Amino acid sequence: MRRVRLSVRENALSDPCRITDSDYLAALEELGRSWVVEADGEIVAFASGYKSGNIWALFVHPDHEGQGYGTALHSVVVAWLWAQGHKRIWLTTGHGTRAQRFYLSRGWELCGTVPGGDVRLELGGP
Repeated sequence: MRRVRLSVRENALSDPCRITDSDYLAALEELGRSWVVEADGEIVAFASGYKSGNIWALFVHPDHEGQGYGTALHSVVVAWLWAQGHKRIWLTTGHGTRAQRFYLSRGWELCGTVPGGDVRLELGGP
């Protein structure tokens, strides 16, 4: 998951050490649930949703973009968040990025800017 996260061209971490292995493990085991897509024995995409009602991560390795992995992961993590009983879910992403356009095209609403300049998006329940 870390390899995929560090490979992205947009929404790159300004400090790659900011997210640690412990953060990924917490997303897997404590704070929520994560899903991966594997190809040729390697993780090429992943998504993590937190029990608190947000998408923490959804990333596809640049070499594997355009194959529907992001759409599939989005569907799974959103369905899981709804199953947790949330009426509204949220995420943050970079302003003006392909990720922002991806979410907006799936019905997410722009709800402002957070400290650091990212945008907050929200999606109302089914």
